[in-house]
Amino acid sequence: MLQRIQTVYMILAALAIGALYVWFPFIPDPAGVAIMDRSEPLIFGLIFVSIALAIISILSFKKRQLQFVLNRLNIISNFVLLGVFVYRSLTLSGETLVSEKGIGVLLPIISIVFLVLANKAIKRDEDLVKSVDRLR
Repeated sequence: MLQRIQTVYMILAALAIGALYVWFPFIPDPAGVAIMDRSEPLIFGLIFVSIALAIISILSFKKRQLQFVLNRLNIISNFVLLGVFVYRSLTLSGETLVSEKGIGVLLPIISIVFLVLANKAIKRDEDLVKSVDRLR
């Protein structure tokens, strides 16, 4: 059902990654060439995969095990996205460029937290269904 708490958590995770795409920091080097930009294929692909997995997981509300697996894949894609951000920020030279990233690097972490909460709620629902099946 769409009114479960895990659906709210997955919507919040998708919105966090959607906000990452909207407010993604454009980090240029001193010459004006983009070092990190949302139109890069790797970053755009990871953001798209994360949003798509969240939407597919929301729409597969009748299959709790599939939701659980899709959320885990989404967590992995968010960790990869976070790793790309950390790698790129560590390879930048100059403190002013690193300090201008803002909240963009934290949004995958927020999304991961919401996905973990959604997985806990899915697990709780699955345990409830199994306990009711034992009573039959």
